[in-house]
Amino acid sequence: MSEITVHRLDQRPDLIDRVYEVESSWPDFMGRDPVANALYWQIAGAFPQLCAVATDAEDTVVATARALQFALGAAGRGSLPDGGLDRVTIWAFSDKLAGRSGDTASAVEIMIGQAHRGAGLSHQMVAALRDAARSAGLTRLVAPVRPNAKHQYPRMPMAEYITMVRDDGLPADPWLRVHVRAGGRILRVAQASMVMVGSLAEWRAWTGLPFDQTGDVIVPEALVPVHCDVEQDHAVYVEPNVWVEHDLTRGPAS
Repeated sequence: MSEITVHRLDQRPDLIDRVYEVESSWPDFMGRDPVANALYWQIAGAFPQLCAVATDAEDTVVATARALQFALGAAGRGSLPDGGLDRVTIWAFSDKLAGRSGDTASAVEIMIGQAHRGAGLSHQMVAALRDAARSAGLTRLVAPVRPNAKHQYPRMPMAEYITMVRDDGLPADPWLRVHVRAGGRILRVAQASMVMVGSLAEWRAWTGLPFDQTGDVIVPEALVPVHCDVEQDHAVYVEPNVWVEHDLTRGPAS
C-alpha cells in the first residue's frame, strides 16, 4: 500500500469538497434516510475541525471520516438518544444555527476505499476523529456505530448481538472491535438511529425484491428486517445502531 497521510479538514480546506471521492459501498436503500439527505453533505464544511481525509502519495483521497459537535447538556437532552445518528445530526445543526456551543463530538461516517480495506486504515481514521475532537477541546467522542457483520444475523436483536465476543473478550463484530481497540466503550443500542420509508415500488427498485406480502422482509445488507405493508403500499426500515463512547482523557486500549 502506498504511503497514506491523514489530514484534518480545517488544516486542508481544499479537501472539503473531495470527501465524496471515496466510492460508497452502501446499498441503495441506505441512501434514503431524509435526515442524511438533508444534512450529511454539509458536515465537512460545517465541522471541518472534526473531520479528516486520508490521501495517498498521489494526493488521491482513499478514506474519509466525518464527525459533528452538539450540546448534549442542552435543555431537554442529557442522554444519548434512541434516535441515534439522525437525532444527534439534527441537534448539531440546530445548535450551530442557535450559536450554542457543543460539548460532545459524534462520529457520523468512516468510509474506506475498496483498495485500502483490511490494511488497518480504519484504525487510523478512528484515531484521527479522536485526535480531532481532543484538539477541539472536547473530552468525549461518541459514535452510533453500524456493526458491519450484523446483517448476517438480521433476526437477532441488536441488544443480543452486541454481547457476542471472541475468545479474547473483544466484540465478535469487526467494526465494534475497531472502536473498542481504539478505547471505545459500548454503551447501549440506539434503537431507531436511521429510518427509511418508501412505497413498495420504491423498495422493489432499491432492492430488486418483490415486496408483495405483508410482514417482515429480509433485505441483503439490512441489519434488521424491513416491515412491508401491502395494504398501505409502503415499507419501513428502522435501523438500530450501537452507542460507543470514547473517553478522550484516556488513551486507546492496549
